[in-house]
Amino acid sequence: MEQTQDSRLYCSYRQLVALRAQEPLYQLPPVARLRELISGRHISHLRGRGLNFEELRHYRPGDDIRQLDWRVTLRTGKPHVRVYTEEKDHHVLICVDQRATMFFASVDTMKSVVAAQVATLLGWAAIRHSDRLALCPFNDDEVFINTPVRSASRYLRQLQQLAEINQALSVHSQPGSHSSLGLLLDRLLRRRERDALIVLVSDFHQCDEAEIAKLQQLQRHCRLLCLWVADPLEGEVQQADWVISDGTRQLQLAEGRTLAAANARLAEQTLARRQQLQRLMQMSQLPLLELDTGGQHLAQLRRALGAGL
Repeated sequence: MEQTQDSRLYCSYRQLVALRAQEPLYQLPPVARLRELISGRHISHLRGRGLNFEELRHYRPGDDIRQLDWRVTLRTGKPHVRVYTEEKDHHVLICVDQRATMFFASVDTMKSVVAAQVATLLGWAAIRHSDRLALCPFNDDEVFINTPVRSASRYLRQLQQLAEINQALSVHSQPGSHSSLGLLLDRLLRRRERDALIVLVSDFHQCDEAEIAKLQQLQRHCRLLCLWVADPLEGEVQQADWVISDGTRQLQLAEGRTLAAANARLAEQTLARRQQLQRLMQMSQLPLLELDTGGQHLAQLRRALGAGL
């Protein structure tokens, strides 16, 4: 049963379904530089013996003789060929981070809610474009790789699963002893998806050199788009007299060297993670999309997609 909580803390199934009304405002990358990457039923630039007739024209040296239209050839006395545009049916996998580290926000909306809502909107856009879509949520204990679907009714089942996983988070949730992000990447690599678009919405916690290497390997045969969900407090503590605890140990941050040292370390970690992800995206000639917990994540996503991604 869904928890009746503040929508900034949890996302319900009804809220995720209701996001469909906002979907027309969000143009998924097909209209931008990623159009050919998530083509689904979209027309590709390749020409072949597909299902969509494009034109009838004179035969040219090098044309496949199997494309000859014999009726027109006999009627006109000159060889003619039928040209088709080939359809490519690619999968879109949207991986949604719902680990314990995502149940955090210092401003407005939990990172877990930001990730779930953004993934849902992108999913609705993919469904409208008739792409085969799979939502793949993962938490600290499990990774769920769903079967790509094209119908809205089947997508609703995946939204129900995502809402249930999101509702299971709480202040008592503990990070796993192993990296479920690494497990997710291992399973995606074993699937050997060719030319699929994989969207990863995460805070990239525990994303070390090993995980970056897996992402690079995944990038060799798939298209990867990373959406980084971050909180301002993860980069700088702006107020003094904070007491930070992991449940067993605590540290008091006061004005002076302690606060300065903590901020320097936070800034260093944030910069290193941003640079890692930016280099990764540059391999696909794509920007790194950054979202925060300020409550404006949907507007941030719309601006990013509207800017041509």
